[in-house]
Amino acid sequence: MASLTRTLPASWYCSSLLYQLERRAVFMKAWYLLGPVTRFNVVGERVVYEIAQISVTACRMSGASIDIKVFDESTGVEFKSHITGTGLVFSTISEDAPSFDDFFPDLQPLINTVDFTKLPYRRSIKYEGKFNWKTMVDGYQECLHCQYTHPSFSVFYPPTFYTVYNHKNFSQHVADPKKSGDGLFLYFFPNCTLNVYGGGMSSFRVCPTEKPGITRMEFDYYHLETGDKFEEYFKFVRQVAMEDYELCEKAQENLEKGIYTEGILNPVKETGVAFYQQRVLDLVCAQHESETQSPPNIVHDGDHRNTMTASQLVEPASS
Repeated sequence: MASLTRTLPASWYCSSLLYQLERRAVFMKAWYLLGPVTRFNVVGERVVYEIAQISVTACRMSGASIDIKVFDESTGVEFKSHITGTGLVFSTISEDAPSFDDFFPDLQPLINTVDFTKLPYRRSIKYEGKFNWKTMVDGYQECLHCQYTHPSFSVFYPPTFYTVYNHKNFSQHVADPKKSGDGLFLYFFPNCTLNVYGGGMSSFRVCPTEKPGITRMEFDYYHLETGDKFEEYFKFVRQVAMEDYELCEKAQENLEKGIYTEGILNPVKETGVAFYQQRVLDLVCAQHESETQSPPNIVHDGDHRNTMTASQLVEPASS
């Protein structure tokens, strides 16, 4: 019998030292969805983000829709950014990130199915939750909880045929593989999502803070309609988001109690979780190995290299 995939240890959801490794290994080397070009309609208006303690500013520089620049808010240095042919804006937060095409080599065919330049920006909200960033990504990447936790969503997208297709650095969620036009649901490693359905689009960023048990959620909403039509859509998607929020806070409580250490992932229904957790594990272990071979206390991206041992990567660690 083939061995079953196990989860990351619970300690990875509770350790400040581990998060600093994640920050260097994962977040500094990734690309982030900032939104469609309609998020940046006003020339000269600065839209500010904060990802892994890096302040990011995006701004439309002229009347041209593709003239959008992304800067480090504190230094003014321009980050590498990319605008897709259908109008999605992505950015890095470090020179350590590879090229966009290397990071998302097979993304283009999927996002070509939607013209994001036609989805007007409507609203953004953000707030903090008492959970680790991976706790929220775990929830997004599996569908076992949907029938119980999201009864209204399950009416439109029943989990019976729910499937997750994993690519190099993103996942596509499909409610029914037989319905090619059944919405577009994407997870971008490590912490961004894009959900197009019901005449609108929502996207959120799961932004880690320096405290491993606190995460800031940032949501952006786009819709073809205004007024009551948009408010109806907004109410529906916010209900789903708050159901996830409550579930994640309860899950984090259990992770921090020290009773649960790790478990087994469902080989059919939790392939999305296995995919992203393996990416985190591989990158963090590679970073740890490279840093242990370097002289200690070398400053890197504003942080001193930590002194975690190899055993601490897989054993319970205090925050």
